[in-house]
Amino acid sequence: MFLTISTTGSPRRPATDLGFLLHKHPDKAQAFSTSHGTAHVFYPEASAERCTAALLLEVDPVALVRRGRGKGRGGAPDSALAQYVNDRPYAASSLLSVAMSTVFTSALRGVCAALPERAAEPLPLRIEVPALPARGGAELVRALFGPLGWTSVDAEPIALDERFPGWGDSRYVRLVLEGELRLSDALRHLYVLLPVLDDAKHYWVTPDEVDKLLRAGEGWLADHPEHQLITGRYLARRWSLTREAMERLELVRLAEADDLDVEDVDNAVEDVDDTADGSAPVPTGEAEPRKPAPLAEQRQEAILAALRAAGASRVLDLGCGQGRLVKALLDDVRFTDIVGVDVSVRALTVAARRLRLERMGERQAGRVKLMQGSLTYTDKRLKGYDAAVLCEVVEHLDLPRLPALEYAVFGSARPATVIVTTPNVEYNVRWDTLPAGHARHGDHRFEWTRAEFRDWARRTGERHGYGVEFVPVGPDDPEVGPPTQMAVFTLTTTKEEKAA
Repeated sequence: MFLTISTTGSPRRPATDLGFLLHKHPDKAQAFSTSHGTAHVFYPEASAERCTAALLLEVDPVALVRRGRGKGRGGAPDSALAQYVNDRPYAASSLLSVAMSTVFTSALRGVCAALPERAAEPLPLRIEVPALPARGGAELVRALFGPLGWTSVDAEPIALDERFPGWGDSRYVRLVLEGELRLSDALRHLYVLLPVLDDAKHYWVTPDEVDKLLRAGEGWLADHPEHQLITGRYLARRWSLTREAMERLELVRLAEADDLDVEDVDNAVEDVDDTADGSAPVPTGEAEPRKPAPLAEQRQEAILAALRAAGASRVLDLGCGQGRLVKALLDDVRFTDIVGVDVSVRALTVAARRLRLERMGERQAGRVKLMQGSLTYTDKRLKGYDAAVLCEVVEHLDLPRLPALEYAVFGSARPATVIVTTPNVEYNVRWDTLPAGHARHGDHRFEWTRAEFRDWARRTGERHGYGVEFVPVGPDDPEVGPPTQMAVFTLTTTKEEKAA
C-alpha cells in the first residue's frame, strides 16, 4: 500500500521544506507501528528543486483477520481463503487513511512550528497512488477530487491483465493529482476519499467517526456536490450516523452562507417563560382568586384556537425549538400532518426526546416529522400545508434577515394560514423582574411595539396576497396592550392572481 507526495521549489524556497511540513526528516527512513501494520516514510528524492516523500504501509493479512475476528471484507465463513488472499497489502484503502492519521498527525492539522507560513500557503503538489480501489470507476474519482481545487485529476484504469486486454479493466485506478493546495488540505482530501472510493471500512465504525469526518472535511465537504455520497460511504452506510453528519454539515453550510460561526447558527433557545413563575402579572391592588395560566400556555392555546378556526389539518411549526407546540398539536387528532422545523440540531434532539419519537406507535409517528432547515431559505419541503406557525421566532432574527424569512414563508411556501406571535415591547414595563431597557430574552434581536408589528404585518400581507387580523394574547392592558401580540394571516390571492 503506497503513495507519494512531491513538490518543487527553488534555492530560496527549497522543496525540502516538505520535510518540515510532514515532520519527517528527508535524510532518514522511519518506521511507525500502526493498528494494522508497519508504516514506512522515506524520501526517494530530496533536493532544493524537487522533493518526494513516500508512505509505504505493510499490512499483515493474517493479523488483520485475527484483529477483526473474521469480520469485514473476506470475513464470511464460506470464504476462508479470501480472508488471507486479498488486496489489503497492495491497494490504498481506509487502512492507509488510518496510517496517514498516525504518521502525519500534525501535517493533517496544518501545524508546523518551524515554518508556519509555509504550512498556511499553497504548494505545487503532485500526489500519486499506484493502486486505488474505485467502486464507481474513474468517473467517480474525478467527480470526488475535481471540485476540490486540483488542476489535474488523472485516474487511469488498471487492466485486469495486460496480457489479455479482452478481459477489460479492474476496479482499480492509478491516481495522479496535481495542483497548488495547502498540504493539510491535500492530506485531508485523501484521508476522507480513500475509504470512500474503496467503499469499505476495515474497522468498526463508531459514533466518533462523525467527528473525524467533519474535522477532515472542514472547509470543503459541506459544499461538495457529492457530500451525501461521501458521508454515506465514509460512515459505512450506518443510517443514524449518516443522518447526524448530514445535519451537522447543513449547519456548516448555513453558517458559511451567513458568515457566522456554527455555534451562532445552532443556538437552540430554551423554552423559557416571560416571568419568573411563567404567569402574566396581576395588576397591583387586585385580588388573585387563582393563579393565571403561564403566558406560554396562553400563547399555545391562542395558536391552537386560530388553527382550529382556520380548519387546518396539515401544520408547519417553523422554529419549533424543543417541540412544545408540536406536542400540543399531536394531542389533537384533527391535526393529521405535523412538521416541526428548526435550524438547531440540539433543539430537534430535545424535541425528539420530548415527543418520545423512538417509542411512538406507528400510526402516531406517521403524523409527525422533525426536519432541520433554515427559515431564511426557500424549501420545497414546506409547500402544500394548510397552516404555518411562527411562535416567538421573528424576534430571534436580525432585522436585515427578516425579508428573506418573509419570502420563504409567504412567497414560497404560501400556506393558507400563517400565525405569527411576538413579544409586545410596550408591555415590558409591567414585568417587575425585567430591568428597564432590557429585552425579554438575551437572544432577541429586537422587540416591536404594537404599531411596529401591525405595520410590518400589513405590509407583508399586502406584498404576498394575505389578509391579516390581530389577536391579543394574555391580559390586554388598557395602556400598554397585551404581553404577546399575534397576527393571523389568511391567503386571499393566489400566486397566479398576484402575478396577473
